[in-house]
Amino acid sequence: MLRSCYRPLERCLGLRSGDGLLWHKDLKPHASGDFSIAVVQANSTLEDQSQVFTSPSSTYVGVYDGHGGPEASRFVKFSSEHGGLSSEVIKKAFSATEEDFLHLVKRSFPVRPKIASVGSCCLVGMISDGVLYVANLGDSRAVLGCRVSVGQMSRVVAQRLSTDHNVASEEVRKEVKALHPDDSAIVVNCHGVWRIKGIIQVSRSIGDVYLKKPELNRDPIFQQLGNPLYLRRPVLTAEPSILKRKLKPEDLFLIFASDGLWEHLSDEAAIEIVFKNPRSGIAKRLVGAALQEAAKKREMRYKDIKKIEKGVRRHFHDDITVVVIYLDHHNSSASGRFKRSAAGYTTSPVDIFSNSD
Repeated sequence: MLRSCYRPLERCLGLRSGDGLLWHKDLKPHASGDFSIAVVQANSTLEDQSQVFTSPSSTYVGVYDGHGGPEASRFVKFSSEHGGLSSEVIKKAFSATEEDFLHLVKRSFPVRPKIASVGSCCLVGMISDGVLYVANLGDSRAVLGCRVSVGQMSRVVAQRLSTDHNVASEEVRKEVKALHPDDSAIVVNCHGVWRIKGIIQVSRSIGDVYLKKPELNRDPIFQQLGNPLYLRRPVLTAEPSILKRKLKPEDLFLIFASDGLWEHLSDEAAIEIVFKNPRSGIAKRLVGAALQEAAKKREMRYKDIKKIEKGVRRHFHDDITVVVIYLDHHNSSASGRFKRSAAGYTTSPVDIFSNSD
């Protein structure tokens, strides 16, 4: 009896089921359809953060994948601009966020010098008046599921809308090397993994101040944390890649996810899962598919990974955040259904506590 009463509350609050480190909201409305969100924690402290803001006329999605700690991803919170939406407005928002976090680092540095080495990838999507903007720093990714007709048949294809700023890509390595022609060690292969200065894979981020402010590395306080790093100039930037797209009736859905998902699923595999399965709980299904793949790589079963506590679990997979946005813009009933609801704001938990906590 108590269990049956608990289940509706669990669905309402987006609580966990099955996997003690999994949080999800199965299906909620937005201005032009439905959305689903899911997060699974692997790190001792959840470094992924996310938000979905909905109103009768617009939808905003943010996925923030932190590294070195959770401070930067928790700090990043974009909001709608009342002065209209444009690439210039988005650039200013990214710049302001970077500057605000820099001020926080400078204030905290004397007592918490490690905060200078904390950063976050940042992926945002905004839909308003049938126009989509996608902007990103780092290697979180946005992928569009688009219907195409082949004769009498139709299928869905994946179209990547964001740019992976990761030196695993030869194109990104060339970009970084071109900016540092006098530094032969700007990109180093460490045990088969390319890293900038042998430290970090992403070339753009919020934070990572010690890689953007060379003078910080000369501070005696920071040097006490480890080997000093001497930089001629900043080696990371906070300049976002921005895409603008007029949505079309054949644009069916969007997947926004941190790189924890894309480490295990290709763009095409993720799109197929969304296209072939029911909407409710689809973000959770994508997380589950990624964890199944992670388990296979270690010759394990997903149910075995579920038993592993956060922290230790990071050896098997990363924190994973997934937001799926369905685009029913060609269906007037979707917009009408939402307009009867109030504006909404959904944000993932700061941390997910396992069942044994």
